[in-house]
Amino acid sequence: MLSLVPTPIGNISDISLRSLEVLSVADVILCEDTRVTKKLIHLLKERHGLTTNEPQFFSLHSHNEAEFVSKLTKDFFDSNVVYVSDAGMPGISDPGQLLVRYCLDNGIAYDILPGANAVLSAFVASGFCETKMLFFGFIPHKGNDRSAALQEALFNGYTTVLYESPKRLDKLLSEIAIVAPLRRVFLAKEITKKYQRFYQGTASELLRQMEKEIRGEWVAVIEASAHQGGNVSEADILELDIPKKAASKLIAKITGENPKECYTRLLKN
Repeated sequence: MLSLVPTPIGNISDISLRSLEVLSVADVILCEDTRVTKKLIHLLKERHGLTTNEPQFFSLHSHNEAEFVSKLTKDFFDSNVVYVSDAGMPGISDPGQLLVRYCLDNGIAYDILPGANAVLSAFVASGFCETKMLFFGFIPHKGNDRSAALQEALFNGYTTVLYESPKRLDKLLSEIAIVAPLRRVFLAKEITKKYQRFYQGTASELLRQMEKEIRGEWVAVIEASAHQGGNVSEADILELDIPKKAASKLIAKITGENPKECYTRLLKN
C-alpha cells in the first residue's frame, strides 16, 4: 500500500496523529531528500514519541521521479510504502502524482492524508472573498514566458495563488504595480514559523513595506480581477502593454488557437 503523508511546513507541532501512525509502521519511506526526512523523523521521535520499524529510505524528487516510477513493480507495494515531500502536501508543487497514477493504473491501494499546506493557508489568510481559486505555483523566472504567465495570473477572473522566491518578490510586485496598479495583493511570509508575517495592499504599497533583502518563503495571493475567466477577450489582451509573443500565448489559451499561428497572425496586423 502507498500512503502520501504531508509534513509540517514550519511548525513541527502541525504533524497529525494519523501521520505519526502511518510513519510508525512504514517499511519504506520515499522522500525528496533523505537527509531532510531523516532529520524530521529524528525530531518526531524526540518531541512526539514516534516509534518506527527502521524503514528504508529512497530519494524520489522532481529530477528522478519519472525514471523511478517507470522501474517500479507491483510487489514493491506489498510493504507499507510512504511518500513525503520536504515540507507540505505531496503533489502540490512537489512530486507524488506519478506515484498515485501508478497505483490507479495497477490496482494498488493508496491513501492520501490531509495536512499542512501553504497554498490553502495563505488563501484563507488573505480574506479575499472570491472563493474560486487558481494555484499557479512558481511562474517562470524571466522573459516572455514570465510575462505571459503573469498576465494569465492577473486576468483569469479568480483569486490566484503564487509561490515566489525571495530573490524575485520585489520583481513580482514591481510587475504587478505596472500592469494592475489598483489590484490588492496579500503576502504570507514563513507560514507557521516563528517569523510568520502577513501583508496586504496594492503592489506599490507592499513594495514600500518590504526590506531591500527579502528573506524567507513567500506565498502571494492576488485578488480576483473584475473580468471573469470566460469573458477575457483577444481585444482585452491586445490592450495590455506586453510583447506580442506573450499576448499570443494568452490568446491561444482562451481560444484554443495554435500559439505559433496566433503569433504569426499578430505580427501581420
